[in-house]
Amino acid sequence: MPYVVKGEGDLLLFVHGSLCDYRYWQPQLDGMAKHYRCVAVSLTHYWPMTDTPPDMPFSWSNHADEVAEFIERFGAGPAHVVGHSRGGCVAFHFARCHPQHLRTLTLADPGGPLQIAGRPAARLPETVNALRARAAQLIEEGNVEAGLQLFVDSVSRPGFWARSTHAFRTMATDNAHTLARQFRDPLPAYTPEDAAHVRCPILLIDGEKSPEMFRRTATALASWLPDARRETVRGASHGMNLAHPSAFNRYIDEFIRSMSAANQG
Repeated sequence: MPYVVKGEGDLLLFVHGSLCDYRYWQPQLDGMAKHYRCVAVSLTHYWPMTDTPPDMPFSWSNHADEVAEFIERFGAGPAHVVGHSRGGCVAFHFARCHPQHLRTLTLADPGGPLQIAGRPAARLPETVNALRARAAQLIEEGNVEAGLQLFVDSVSRPGFWARSTHAFRTMATDNAHTLARQFRDPLPAYTPEDAAHVRCPILLIDGEKSPEMFRRTATALASWLPDARRETVRGASHGMNLAHPSAFNRYIDEFIRSMSAANQG
Protein backbone atom coordinates (compact mmCIF):
# COMPACT_ATOMS: atom_id res chain seq x y z
CA MET A 1 0.00 0.00 0.00
CA PRO A 2 1.19 3.55 -0.61
CA TYR A 3 2.09 5.39 2.57
CA VAL A 4 3.74 8.46 4.04
CA VAL A 5 5.97 8.43 7.11
CA LYS A 6 7.21 11.12 9.45
CA GLY A 7 9.09 11.03 12.74
CA GLU A 8 10.86 8.44 14.85
CA GLY A 9 9.79 6.22 17.72
CA ASP A 10 7.09 3.60 18.22
CA LEU A 11 5.03 2.91 15.10
CA LEU A 12 1.76 4.86 15.05
CA LEU A 13 -0.32 3.77 12.04
CA PHE A 14 -3.34 5.68 10.70
CA VAL A 15 -6.14 4.04 8.67
CA HIS A 16 -8.47 6.35 6.73
CA GLY A 17 -12.19 6.05 6.08
CA SER A 18 -14.51 6.62 3.12
CA LEU A 19 -13.39 8.93 0.30
CA CYS A 20 -10.05 9.50 2.00
CA ASP A 21 -6.44 8.34 1.74
CA TYR A 22 -3.17 8.97 3.54
CA ARG A 23 -3.54 12.74 2.99
CA TYR A 24 -6.39 12.76 5.51
CA TRP A 25 -3.98 12.36 8.41
CA GLN A 26 -1.57 15.22 7.70
CA PRO A 27 -2.50 17.13 10.91
CA GLN A 28 -1.66 14.01 12.92
CA LEU A 29 1.67 13.44 11.18
CA ASP A 30 2.58 17.09 11.67
CA GLY A 31 1.51 17.11 15.30
CA MET A 32 2.76 13.75 16.56
CA ALA A 33 5.97 13.04 14.66
CA LYS A 34 8.09 14.43 17.52
CA HIS A 35 7.19 11.40 19.61
CA TYR A 36 6.21 8.61 17.19
CA ARG A 37 7.04 7.14 13.82
CA CYS A 38 3.79 8.23 12.22
CA VAL A 39 2.67 6.30 9.14
CA ALA A 40 -0.52 6.92 7.16
CA VAL A 41 -1.53 4.38 4.51
CA SER A 42 -3.82 4.48 1.49
CA LEU A 43 -5.86 1.27 1.35
CA THR A 44 -6.06 -0.61 -1.94
CA HIS A 45 -8.26 1.14 -4.56
CA TYR A 46 -7.84 4.56 -2.93
CA TRP A 47 -5.68 7.38 -4.29
CA PRO A 48 -2.98 7.13 -5.52
CA MET A 49 -3.78 3.45 -6.34
CA THR A 50 -6.67 4.37 -8.62
CA ASP A 51 -5.63 2.04 -11.45
CA THR A 52 -6.25 -1.27 -9.65
CA PRO A 53 -7.67 -4.04 -11.88
CA PRO A 54 -11.49 -4.06 -12.09
CA ASP A 55 -11.62 -7.64 -10.80
CA MET A 56 -9.51 -6.87 -7.72
CA PRO A 57 -11.87 -7.30 -4.75
CA PHE A 58 -12.88 -4.30 -2.69
CA SER A 59 -13.69 -5.47 0.81
CA TRP A 60 -13.36 -4.41 4.41
CA SER A 61 -11.96 -7.84 5.33
CA ASN A 62 -9.25 -7.60 2.67
CA HIS A 63 -8.36 -4.15 3.95
CA ALA A 64 -8.08 -5.48 7.51
CA ASP A 65 -5.69 -8.18 6.30
CA GLU A 66 -3.74 -5.60 4.28
CA VAL A 67 -3.11 -3.56 7.43
CA ALA A 68 -1.61 -6.63 9.10
CA GLU A 69 0.52 -7.42 6.07
CA PHE A 70 1.70 -3.82 5.87
CA ILE A 71 2.86 -3.81 9.50
CA GLU A 72 4.64 -7.11 9.02
CA ARG A 73 6.45 -5.91 5.89
CA PHE A 74 7.18 -2.47 7.33
CA GLY A 75 9.11 -4.21 10.06
CA ALA A 76 8.57 -1.77 12.92
CA GLY A 77 5.60 -3.37 14.66
CA PRO A 78 3.66 -4.12 16.67
CA ALA A 79 1.91 -0.81 16.16
CA HIS A 80 -0.39 1.66 17.79
CA VAL A 81 -3.25 1.77 15.24
CA VAL A 82 -5.79 4.57 14.71
CA GLY A 83 -8.82 4.08 12.46
CA HIS A 84 -11.49 6.61 11.51
CA SER A 85 -15.04 5.95 10.27
CA ARG A 86 -14.92 3.02 7.80
CA GLY A 87 -11.25 2.74 8.70
CA GLY A 88 -12.32 2.29 12.31
CA CYS A 89 -14.26 -0.81 11.35
CA VAL A 90 -11.29 -2.05 9.31
CA ALA A 91 -8.99 -1.43 12.28
CA PHE A 92 -11.40 -3.16 14.70
CA HIS A 93 -11.42 -6.36 12.65
CA PHE A 94 -7.68 -6.12 12.05
CA ALA A 95 -7.28 -6.06 15.84
CA ARG A 96 -9.66 -9.00 16.24
CA CYS A 97 -7.88 -11.17 13.67
CA HIS A 98 -4.25 -10.07 13.96
CA PRO A 99 -3.57 -9.21 17.63
CA GLN A 100 0.15 -9.98 17.30
CA HIS A 101 0.64 -6.80 15.26
CA LEU A 102 -1.04 -4.46 17.73
CA ARG A 103 -0.09 -2.49 20.84
CA THR A 104 -3.07 -0.18 21.22
CA LEU A 105 -6.18 0.56 19.17
CA THR A 106 -7.90 3.92 18.73
CA LEU A 107 -11.29 4.02 17.01
CA ALA A 108 -12.58 7.45 15.97
CA ASP A 109 -16.30 7.47 15.08
CA PRO A 110 -16.05 3.83 13.94
CA GLY A 111 -18.42 3.05 11.06
CA GLY A 112 -20.76 0.09 10.72
CA PRO A 113 -24.05 -1.06 12.30
CA LEU A 114 -24.58 -2.46 15.79
CA GLN A 115 -26.00 -5.86 16.66
CA ILE A 116 -27.92 -5.61 19.93
CA ALA A 117 -28.95 -8.82 21.70
CA GLY A 118 -32.60 -9.70 21.23
CA ARG A 119 -33.08 -7.40 18.24
CA PRO A 120 -33.32 -8.21 14.52
CA ALA A 121 -30.17 -8.52 12.47
CA ALA A 122 -28.40 -5.19 12.35
CA ARG A 123 -28.52 -3.09 9.21
CA LEU A 124 -28.44 0.58 8.38
CA PRO A 125 -31.81 2.36 8.24
CA GLU A 126 -33.48 2.31 4.82
CA THR A 127 -33.35 6.10 4.69
CA VAL A 128 -29.55 5.96 5.02
CA ASN A 129 -29.25 3.22 2.41
CA ALA A 130 -31.45 5.18 0.01
CA LEU A 131 -29.38 8.33 0.49
CA ARG A 132 -26.13 6.48 -0.10
CA ALA A 133 -27.50 4.76 -3.18
CA ARG A 134 -28.49 8.16 -4.56
CA ALA A 135 -25.02 9.56 -3.82
CA ALA A 136 -23.36 6.67 -5.64
CA GLN A 137 -25.76 7.04 -8.58
CA LEU A 138 -24.97 10.74 -8.93
CA ILE A 139 -21.24 10.01 -8.97
CA GLU A 140 -21.57 7.21 -11.53
CA GLU A 141 -23.65 9.55 -13.72
CA GLY A 142 -20.84 12.09 -13.66
CA ASN A 143 -22.43 14.50 -11.17
CA VAL A 144 -19.55 13.91 -8.79
CA GLU A 145 -19.76 17.02 -6.63
CA ALA A 146 -23.49 16.61 -5.95
CA GLY A 147 -22.96 12.97 -4.97
CA LEU A 148 -20.05 13.83 -2.69
CA GLN A 149 -21.99 16.65 -1.07
CA LEU A 150 -24.92 14.34 -0.36
CA PHE A 151 -22.75 11.65 1.19
CA VAL A 152 -20.31 13.84 3.12
CA ASP A 153 -23.05 15.98 4.65
CA SER A 154 -24.88 12.81 5.74
CA VAL A 155 -21.91 11.44 7.71
CA SER A 156 -20.87 14.78 9.16
CA ARG A 157 -23.28 17.71 9.31
CA PRO A 158 -25.43 19.51 6.74
CA GLY A 159 -23.30 22.10 5.00
CA PHE A 160 -20.00 20.40 5.83
CA TRP A 161 -19.08 19.84 2.18
CA ALA A 162 -19.60 23.49 1.29
CA ARG A 163 -17.38 24.57 4.18
CA SER A 164 -14.67 21.97 3.51
CA THR A 165 -11.16 22.98 2.53
CA HIS A 166 -9.95 22.73 -1.03
CA ALA A 167 -7.55 19.96 0.05
CA PHE A 168 -10.37 17.85 1.51
CA ARG A 169 -12.60 18.34 -1.53
CA THR A 170 -9.73 17.37 -3.85
CA MET A 171 -9.06 14.21 -1.82
CA ALA A 172 -12.73 13.21 -1.79
CA THR A 173 -13.02 13.80 -5.54
CA ASP A 174 -9.92 11.67 -6.17
CA ASN A 175 -11.61 8.82 -4.27
CA ALA A 176 -15.19 9.26 -5.47
CA HIS A 177 -14.89 6.12 -7.61
CA THR A 178 -14.67 3.96 -4.46
CA LEU A 179 -18.07 4.92 -3.07
CA ALA A 180 -20.26 2.59 -5.16
CA ARG A 181 -17.86 -0.32 -4.56
CA GLN A 182 -17.95 0.41 -0.84
CA PHE A 183 -21.75 0.27 -0.73
CA ARG A 184 -21.67 -3.12 -2.44
CA ASP A 185 -19.49 -4.35 0.43
CA PRO A 186 -21.44 -3.29 3.56
CA LEU A 187 -19.59 -3.20 6.84
CA PRO A 188 -20.35 -5.99 9.32
CA ALA A 189 -22.24 -5.36 12.54
CA TYR A 190 -20.36 -4.93 15.79
CA THR A 191 -21.22 -7.67 18.29
CA PRO A 192 -20.24 -8.34 21.90
CA GLU A 193 -18.73 -11.64 20.76
CA ASP A 194 -16.39 -9.94 18.30
CA ALA A 195 -15.52 -7.26 20.82
CA ALA A 196 -14.45 -9.95 23.29
CA HIS A 197 -11.68 -10.95 20.87
CA VAL A 198 -10.15 -7.46 20.90
CA ARG A 199 -7.93 -7.60 23.96
CA CYS A 200 -5.51 -4.72 23.52
CA PRO A 201 -5.96 -1.32 25.21
CA ILE A 202 -8.64 0.66 23.34
CA LEU A 203 -9.43 4.36 23.04
CA LEU A 204 -12.79 5.45 21.59
CA ILE A 205 -13.03 9.00 20.25
CA ASP A 206 -16.15 10.70 19.00
CA GLY A 207 -17.11 14.25 18.10
CA GLU A 208 -19.53 16.16 20.26
CA LYS A 209 -21.58 16.94 17.14
CA SER A 210 -21.03 13.64 15.31
CA PRO A 211 -24.15 11.94 13.92
CA GLU A 212 -25.89 9.82 16.52
CA MET A 213 -25.13 6.54 14.72
CA PHE A 214 -21.41 6.98 15.44
CA ARG A 215 -21.96 8.00 19.05
CA ARG A 216 -24.21 4.97 19.63
CA THR A 217 -21.46 2.70 18.34
CA ALA A 218 -18.90 4.25 20.65
CA THR A 219 -21.28 3.88 23.61
CA ALA A 220 -21.97 0.22 22.82
CA LEU A 221 -18.29 -0.64 22.34
CA ALA A 222 -17.44 1.11 25.60
CA SER A 223 -20.00 -1.06 27.41
CA TRP A 224 -18.71 -4.25 25.76
CA LEU A 225 -15.07 -3.37 26.43
CA PRO A 226 -15.00 -2.42 30.12
CA ASP A 227 -11.35 -1.35 30.03
CA ALA A 228 -11.80 0.97 27.05
CA ARG A 229 -11.23 4.69 27.46
CA ARG A 230 -13.57 7.19 25.79
CA GLU A 231 -12.97 10.81 24.83
CA THR A 232 -15.13 13.38 23.04
CA VAL A 233 -13.73 16.21 20.93
CA ARG A 234 -15.81 19.22 21.92
CA GLY A 235 -17.34 21.31 19.17
CA ALA A 236 -16.40 18.81 16.45
CA SER A 237 -18.37 16.51 14.19
CA HIS A 238 -17.25 13.43 12.25
CA GLY A 239 -14.00 14.96 11.01
CA MET A 240 -12.84 15.75 14.52
CA ASN A 241 -9.16 15.11 13.73
CA LEU A 242 -9.26 17.87 11.11
CA ALA A 243 -11.48 20.31 12.98
CA HIS A 244 -9.59 20.12 16.28
CA PRO A 245 -6.32 18.26 15.64
CA SER A 246 -4.59 19.41 18.83
CA ALA A 247 -7.29 17.87 21.04
CA PHE A 248 -7.49 14.72 18.92
CA ASN A 249 -3.71 14.27 18.96
CA ARG A 250 -3.52 14.95 22.68
CA TYR A 251 -6.08 12.27 23.51
CA ILE A 252 -4.13 9.67 21.52
CA ASP A 253 -0.77 10.70 22.96
CA GLU A 254 -2.04 10.66 26.55
CA PHE A 255 -3.66 7.28 26.00
CA ILE A 256 -0.52 5.69 24.53
CA ARG A 257 1.69 7.16 27.24
CA SER A 258 -0.61 5.94 30.02
CA MET A 259 -0.69 2.44 28.56
CA SER A 260 3.11 2.40 28.20
CA ALA A 261 3.53 3.55 31.79
CA ALA A 262 1.13 0.87 33.01
CA ASN A 263 3.05 -1.82 31.13
CA GLN A 264 6.37 -0.64 32.55
CA GLY A 265 4.91 -0.51 36.04
